[in-house]
Amino acid sequence: MSPPSPNEWIRQQSRELLQTRVFDVRATEFRHPSREEGKEFLVIDAPDWAVVAPVTSQGELVLVRQFRFGVQKMSLELPGGVIEHGEEPTAGAVREMVEETGYRGAKAEVLGWVHPNPAIQSNRAHLIVVPDAQLVGSTAWDPDEELSLTLAPIDEVMEMGRSGKITHALMLNMLFLLEPWWRQRAREKGTI
Repeated sequence: MSPPSPNEWIRQQSRELLQTRVFDVRATEFRHPSREEGKEFLVIDAPDWAVVAPVTSQGELVLVRQFRFGVQKMSLELPGGVIEHGEEPTAGAVREMVEETGYRGAKAEVLGWVHPNPAIQSNRAHLIVVPDAQLVGSTAWDPDEELSLTLAPIDEVMEMGRSGKITHALMLNMLFLLEPWWRQRAREKGTI
């Protein structure tokens, strides 16, 4: 006999605790259906994000290295950022890619989306690939961005993810979805 399914909690009231440029924090009361009293939980409301995999015609990924304040270290990542209000995920991904790398490519393809941390966050991260990426212009970084670019073969980047050289969870999500896309593309070209 299987255990009973978990219950969905019922949302009660909510109040904003903090409003920032990047996200808002609210305290929301939820009540379990079998309990009279509710319990307050903190939720981070952030806009959706885009993570983009620029793939060159040579089968390389365009990666960025930047300092991340949360871990206080350099991080090797794919380009990405906040999707502006009303912006389509693919448009946001391409905009971020161009701003951070100066690369453009063929039509952007949505591989999927994930909840970055559903325990405390309400947003999604859209995972988008841009094939045939090539350098076409200069970068336009935000005032606090300072990036270096690296090109690496996709298989090498996959190994970096498996070996712990890439630690950003959203990048690992992207690599998880990118690998079958890349294998299918290679089969169609007859390179594997």
